[in-house]
Amino acid sequence: MAKTAVSNVSLSLNDRITTGILALLIGSFLVFGAGLANSAVLHDTAHDVRHSYGFPCH
Repeated sequence: MAKTAVSNVSLSLNDRITTGILALLIGSFLVFGAGLANSAVLHDTAHDVRHSYGFPCH
């Protein structure tokens, strides 16, 4: 029988806000950096990935 260990880590409000802002910045860069890129290859790749995940983009 397998044993599972659960650990709870309590983050301060400052740590949660910092993590949220960092995630927002990285996500924004990925969405807008690839979606609005001048490079046709990068844009087409991002476009194909959106379709492969089932996300309609047009």
